[in-house]
Amino acid sequence: MKGNFEFRTRKSNRSLWVIECIDPNCSWRLRASKIVPESTKFVIRKYVGVHCCSLLNRNANHHQATYVVIGEQVAPQYVGVEKGPGPKGVQTFARTKLGAQISYYKAWRGRKHAHTLIRGSPEQSFHILPSYFHMLEKLNPGTVTRIEVDGESRFKYLFLAFGVAIRGFRYMRKVVRIDGTFLKGQYRGVLLVATAQDGNGQCYPLAWGIVDSENEDAWTWFLTQLKEVIGDTDELALISDRAPSIKKAISTVFEKAHHGACAWHVAQNIKNKFKCADIMGSYWSAVNAYRCEDFAGYMTEISHRYPRVAEYLENEVGFEKWSRCHYPGLRYNITTTNMVESLNSMLVNARDFPYVALLDVIQEKMSKWWNDRRIVAMAITAPLTPSRESEFRPRFAQSNGRHTLQLNPVTYHVKGGELEGVVDIFNKTCTCKEFDIDKLPCVHAIAAAHHAQVSVYSLVSPYYTKEYYVLAYGETIYPVGS
Repeated sequence: MKGNFEFRTRKSNRSLWVIECIDPNCSWRLRASKIVPESTKFVIRKYVGVHCCSLLNRNANHHQATYVVIGEQVAPQYVGVEKGPGPKGVQTFARTKLGAQISYYKAWRGRKHAHTLIRGSPEQSFHILPSYFHMLEKLNPGTVTRIEVDGESRFKYLFLAFGVAIRGFRYMRKVVRIDGTFLKGQYRGVLLVATAQDGNGQCYPLAWGIVDSENEDAWTWFLTQLKEVIGDTDELALISDRAPSIKKAISTVFEKAHHGACAWHVAQNIKNKFKCADIMGSYWSAVNAYRCEDFAGYMTEISHRYPRVAEYLENEVGFEKWSRCHYPGLRYNITTTNMVESLNSMLVNARDFPYVALLDVIQEKMSKWWNDRRIVAMAITAPLTPSRESEFRPRFAQSNGRHTLQLNPVTYHVKGGELEGVVDIFNKTCTCKEFDIDKLPCVHAIAAAHHAQVSVYSLVSPYYTKEYYVLAYGETIYPVGS
């Protein structure tokens, strides 16, 4: 093929294969037969490797350069990578490595065949999925897998939550963000994900699902499986976009948890519906306001300039869904689902993989995250995770020079700066509300702790500590392998 010489098959059966040059006057030929009759392997018995035909018989558009041959030759370039060469890259490979000029369409088919050789076909993936899940559960104790089929035993949904992540959730703030992204493989579908956020502000995937579409039945099924692994308590917050199917499913499945809207999606709706991007500064200030008094001020600004936007935020969305200070539960500083969308973007090259191959990519990435973060966690010398320590330290400097007055054994009035605060170091609250919502001591709480000669770190939520960070990543996620 590299020399652009074509050949034709003279004889082919179950035990013999004979090929010769397309020019009947050329001596080039190859004869191969089975090693033994019952074998599936062939051995070359005779080979005349020199062409004596005219160079005019050379053809760069080699008819033996089928998409199957191209796919077999280029397949190694897709091993261990998510993307590999695209169709144009396959054309270049065929030209430089095989000496064959192929069309874009043949390159596309060759690439698809290479994917099938390396990752299996969608049909193979469906067939081995139960065995794959069995091995995941065996190698990763506590892992929960589910497969749902329709009345004709055809695949409908799947659910996967690694036991390591389920056990690690006890060391996470109880805020779970959920979202979905479309898959691009032969059978399409939607990848659903539920993720927490660790004490260092990083994504902590809890559960994955694949469903037919983002409809109410699919979300209800996925959330029912999720509820089994994370529970349903007043402490739990679920953050999502405002899609009706998700809202209905959450209200159906979770009786105690609080549902919050992604503030970024609400912002996009405002810009698209009311064409008022210039109000976004006031909107985000309202989103992040800790005190209802401050929130009311920002809403007044919005109402004066865009009354319809203010009405939309209050009546259609509801303050309690997107405003930090009005949220009935505890969502800390987590206001959006952007981290979930970043997670989906990270899988963009695997979204056309067969389902098992996609799950392999997810497992590989999670295994790497757990290992890398475990190394970081073990190396921490400060009491808190790196991101929380860097957030905490400036507050120490800001607390200097504050005048602190003790009101009773646990309550302190802290003056100075733009805002005064009354701190209760026993109940871990402050009238500025930062301490209450973030569970990380505010400037006033730090000043009160200094005055009371109490360690400020004793006032920090354990979710932000090195201890919890280490425990969250203390185990390993194991692959199924080939």
